[in-house]
Amino acid sequence: MDSFQLNKLAGAFLGTVFILMSISLLSDTLFYSPAPEKPGYIVEAAEPAAAAEGEAAGAAEEPIAPLLASADASAGEAVFKKCAACHTPESGGANKVGPNLWGIVGRPIGSHAGFGYSAAMKEYASNGAWDYEKLSAFIAAPKATVKGTAMGYAGLKKADERANLIAYLRSLSDSPVPLP
Repeated sequence: MDSFQLNKLAGAFLGTVFILMSISLLSDTLFYSPAPEKPGYIVEAAEPAAAAEGEAAGAAEEPIAPLLASADASAGEAVFKKCAACHTPESGGANKVGPNLWGIVGRPIGSHAGFGYSAAMKEYASNGAWDYEKLSAFIAAPKATVKGTAMGYAGLKKADERANLIAYLRSLSDSPVPLP
């Protein structure tokens, strides 16, 4: 290759670089937008965990016993469909992601055979058995009631739906626990 061809290649390369740099500088000047002195909007968000715990505390404070007197177990069976993804209601049914719920009302907390409970639920088990108030509080806000539970459900906020669900869970037993 002679020097003339090398000069043509070097000139083509340098010309291309010059054109690209010129286009870049020109586009920077055409589309320049300065940063604003003051931001247009300041978005302040509340802590979602604190808000959820406050709602759960409000929902759990409402006593469930008066609502159980007029609760409808068949309506609770419809509400249970939300739970059926992780729990089974049959006597001797298999554990899924959550334990089988046959005989849950009155059963000692964290005691279903063959299910691996989280450390938080094992610690909460010192509270005795699942009575109506404990079930209501747990169903309303599982993560607020048992901090560190593995149950991923956000909770059932409506007290009448919880009462119906608990009435249905009460019916899942050979000898249902008497209503309060």
